[in-house]
Amino acid sequence: MTDTPEIKLVAIDLDGTLLNTSHQLSERNARAVQKLIEKGLEVVLATGKTRAAAESLIARFNLKSPGIYNQGLVVYNADGTVRHQQTLDTSVVRRIITFAEDRGYRVALYSGTRILCRPDFDKEHFMEFGEPEPEVTGPLVNLLNEISVNKIAIHGTQRKVNALRWQLEAQYDGDVSILQAHIPTEIEVLPLGANKGKTLFMLAKELKIKPENILAMGDGDNDEEMIRMAGIGVAMENASEKVKAVAQYITASNDDDGVAQALEKYFPDIKPVPATQATEVMPAASVPSADNESSEDKSE
Repeated sequence: MTDTPEIKLVAIDLDGTLLNTSHQLSERNARAVQKLIEKGLEVVLATGKTRAAAESLIARFNLKSPGIYNQGLVVYNADGTVRHQQTLDTSVVRRIITFAEDRGYRVALYSGTRILCRPDFDKEHFMEFGEPEPEVTGPLVNLLNEISVNKIAIHGTQRKVNALRWQLEAQYDGDVSILQAHIPTEIEVLPLGANKGKTLFMLAKELKIKPENILAMGDGDNDEEMIRMAGIGVAMENASEKVKAVAQYITASNDDDGVAQALEKYFPDIKPVPATQATEVMPAASVPSADNESSEDKSE
């Protein structure tokens, strides 16, 4: 481990990484992250979701570091104030909404911690990932003079979404970026060149931390730039092949405490002490378990 650079910042994706497939935080992952914070490291949550989806985690860990949300489009300080934000051009948003809705796609807009959609959108799609309940509105184009839009989510069948992605990339090349993160029936439209990696690089520079002193973990294609940029890039066993190809280390899956296993590898001093070596063993009945907490505390 002598060639491993000193790690000063750990960036962690949420769904498919820190959280299991039930979108819950395991006790072992929770303990490992808490130990890092106690060691004084910057722990940065980096997710495609809104900050509202991560509020229970922020409170649980009493996070003091900034966080990266909405695919890197919004950086919030620990107190919830906006540190940086990128938005789409209003005229482009209007044209894309019209183009997609005219062809039968369902559209949702991300604006800060808000998600806005038409009545035909399945709100449960967002809420199962811990997002706040979307606000059902009238025509989305009528809202564009009132709100700024960080990204657009467009849903349809997998075949139709693939076709739409090709059409939008052909029409808006040089104006926006098109991302397909985890869900084959969804694409996201972002400001041109926006991604988690670029935002993490900017944030680390502000915190006076070099890329080689960053450890980043993720599983989806939206994590590729972040993992590629970090001094130590860690892919989950359940990660896409694209992400695994750029990672320095592949850990266990998100259902097997892969985050904790990776952190224990690079920070051996945070490993749990075996009960036989502990000076005092707390009765099992009095040990708080993350897996037994309320659903509110376990949601993103």
